[in-house]
Amino acid sequence: MAKFLIVEARFYDSFNDMLISGARTAIETSGNEAEVLTVPGALEIPGAIALAAESGEYDGFVAIGVVIRGETYHFEIVAGESARAIMALTMDGIPIGNGILTVENESQALVRADPGQKDKGGEAAKAAIALLKLTERYSR
Repeated sequence: MAKFLIVEARFYDSFNDMLISGARTAIETSGNEAEVLTVPGALEIPGAIALAAESGEYDGFVAIGVVIRGETYHFEIVAGESARAIMALTMDGIPIGNGILTVENESQALVRADPGQKDKGGEAAKAAIALLKLTERYSR
């Protein structure tokens, strides 16, 4: 049994609850264990994952959050830099599923977060599980 850490940037409670539900269901139905850690924002998710990975307590990670476009350039920075940092950690061999939604509005967030619709939290967890399997296969 593998242990996954779901790292969430809690800003939109209802969307995050749906994303976490989908991720937790995917992890637990695959016979694994999940724990949740909350950080202030999407930019803090990669740093938290890096610290937790160093601890050796977790086998894989799921990044959860919602970034909705606003009136300023901040959206592009948060969306781009959080994705870039997660990709860098993944390239370093840390199994991470990226479930940070970057959307134009709350309607798009709802469709993507809802486990009964697009279930992006569940998809991110399944990606983390798949990457963990690849890591186990190719790390000797």
